[in-house]
Amino acid sequence: MWLSPEEVLVANALWVTERANPFFVLQRRRGHGKGGGLTGSSRKEITKHWEWLENNLLQTLSIFDSEEDITTFVKGKIHGIIAEENKNLQPQGDEDPGKFKEAELKMRKQFGMPEGEKLVNYYSCSYWKGRVPRQGWLYLTVNHLCFYSFLLGKEVSLVVQWVDITRLEKNATLLFPESIRVDTRDQELFFSMFLNIGETFKLMEQLANLAMRQLLDSEGFLEDKALPRPIRPHRNISALKRDLDARAKNECYRATFRLPRDERLDGHTSCTLWTPFNKLHIPGQMFISNNYICFASKEEDACHLIIPLREVTIVEKADSSSVLPSPLSISTKSKMTFLFANLKDRDFLVQRISDFLQKTPSKQPGSIGSRKASVVDPSTESSPAPQEVSEQPASPASPLSSRQSFCVQEVPTASQGLLKLFQKNSPMEDLGAKGAKEKMKEESWHIHFFEYGRGVCMYRTAKTRALVLKGIPESLRGELWLLFSGAWNEMVTHPGYYAELVEKSTGKYSLATEEIERDLHRSMPEHPAFQNELGIAALRRVLTAYAFRNPTIGYCQAMNIVTSVLLLYGSEEEAFWLLVALCERMLPDYYNTRVVGALVDQGIFEELTRDFLPQLSEKMQDLGVISSISLSWFLTLFLSVMPFESAVVIVDCFFYEGIKVILQVALAVLDANMEQLLGCSDEGEAMTMLGRYLDNVVNKQSVSPPIPHLHALLTSGDDPPAEVDIFELLKVSYEKFSSLRAEDIEQMRFKQRLKVIQSLEDTAKRSV
Repeated sequence: MWLSPEEVLVANALWVTERANPFFVLQRRRGHGKGGGLTGSSRKEITKHWEWLENNLLQTLSIFDSEEDITTFVKGKIHGIIAEENKNLQPQGDEDPGKFKEAELKMRKQFGMPEGEKLVNYYSCSYWKGRVPRQGWLYLTVNHLCFYSFLLGKEVSLVVQWVDITRLEKNATLLFPESIRVDTRDQELFFSMFLNIGETFKLMEQLANLAMRQLLDSEGFLEDKALPRPIRPHRNISALKRDLDARAKNECYRATFRLPRDERLDGHTSCTLWTPFNKLHIPGQMFISNNYICFASKEEDACHLIIPLREVTIVEKADSSSVLPSPLSISTKSKMTFLFANLKDRDFLVQRISDFLQKTPSKQPGSIGSRKASVVDPSTESSPAPQEVSEQPASPASPLSSRQSFCVQEVPTASQGLLKLFQKNSPMEDLGAKGAKEKMKEESWHIHFFEYGRGVCMYRTAKTRALVLKGIPESLRGELWLLFSGAWNEMVTHPGYYAELVEKSTGKYSLATEEIERDLHRSMPEHPAFQNELGIAALRRVLTAYAFRNPTIGYCQAMNIVTSVLLLYGSEEEAFWLLVALCERMLPDYYNTRVVGALVDQGIFEELTRDFLPQLSEKMQDLGVISSISLSWFLTLFLSVMPFESAVVIVDCFFYEGIKVILQVALAVLDANMEQLLGCSDEGEAMTMLGRYLDNVVNKQSVSPPIPHLHALLTSGDDPPAEVDIFELLKVSYEKFSSLRAEDIEQMRFKQRLKVIQSLEDTAKRSV
């Protein structure tokens, strides 16, 4: 605990100095153990606080002119810390306690804020005005960042709107100790000496992100009433901060397991999962939400698992033992059983699962028969045999998945992938080495299904990724895209939704439908599937249905190219839900009118180029190539710039890994062409050179007949570059650039989103 500092005038025979520096003395009482002069519950706490003083205050105090100023500043700083610590120690239920209300009223009065402006949290910190720190309080509200200080006879008052922030970073320099930098269009602000800088920065990020979303979507922040309320009292935080934290956890949870956007995390706990394929108990975290039980191993690639509650038949508390404490067994309709153990609060966990199971629809539309899942406790009854339940298929490969996906009978529909309809199926034996290779891939996947499970409840491990990197066989591509993207979960829980949208949108005219009609015949015109009315009509219906579902996006160029490829490997309904997964989860904001998402990832790509290819970065900026790359490579997942049979392998990896694969491949392409790029004199020369390189990325394992690539006809020359094997390119991209992590990309996206949206806002204001 912190205490008010006192001046040490003379040495005292009762105290022994343990540590000292020019401004502070750490003493302990003579003959009273090994503790320190700072009061604390343990030596560890005392040491932590002493180190905080040394790291945060020592460099700062040397800039003051007089000892009196130093004493005043230190006392003000420590008093602020004590006040913040006391605030955090107060218990809290759902309502804000008195101190928080008091701070909110003080904030409104101090900065002239209206009644509706809600305080989210407040922190003791220092604002650097020039080289002098001003100790005071930072108030974070829904729409503003505010700071107030009155020290050494000087007053400082700051108010910044979140929507005006162009840069928000946590950094440390020689001049400033660990600090938070906040930039607007006309000023740079630095705040430091936080008791918990990590928590403060995270909240500032969340509020700035909401402000950017508000600029993008014209939506204000509303407290989410549907978020679960805490079971136990929290420390003194506002309901709004709790709501923001819950939102952040929900977003991370949904992104990790590719879950629908209305899924809400109820809680998580550490546990182990028995993995039968290697006979190990893998440590990790179990996550429970209203429709899913998920598991993520502590070691990143060891195992991921998604169990939809609609698939669960039995939840059983098995007998504990010293080898297997607090085990929990979960059985599914696909005859898979998952064994979790080392659960801290098993009874409470089982009760929560039971509550959610009761709310899970007992009969999914399209099912043959149904029964409610049962929760079994060995202490009250013997375990029954697993129930024989046959319902909604657990995977796209299940027999029921071939059901007619469309109910408007008078319109011809693509009820299976167009590739099956428009590709002459030659026996694998007639395809020679390619056919044998494809058959081996299929066999490898079937062995994987046997060992790891098939469908949504599959154990996803490093072996799964390795198989994806070798290329998904044509016969399994549609099934695995649906599973890895999370589109399958949305499709089976929304039966008839696509047919309904098509019916409602048929005959409706809008700007989106006009643009769709204009682009229909430009969508893979070289492929036989889109040289006839069946393929064109299927593409029209999927794009129009999506524009009707999501008028905010409507239609954007590039969606037609991506959707045409989705239709090759899936029915219209499957292609529609894959498009939903792409536009709304995997490539956020890519296809809105200002392609903000693609511009954000363009900024990330520039940043990564500086980090990984520094010798090329400056040249790329001079040539202005990055912006051209981001729009043509990222928006179409390389489908518009690479031969189809090669680009589709990248799409395989994208559905499994997400955007990191696209960034990795883009870096690998630049790396492979570094020497030539350094010799280019302008953007046109660089883009032509890169275009020719991409045209010659080949997939020698493809069993599909080669499709003429129109882009290749435009960039062909007398001296074409050497062929590049797509699997070799992928291998190199993982070897050189796989250190990219999803969390790091999301962090970079936040930083770039601030820049991109503010830049677009400035452009819009200038054009008015």
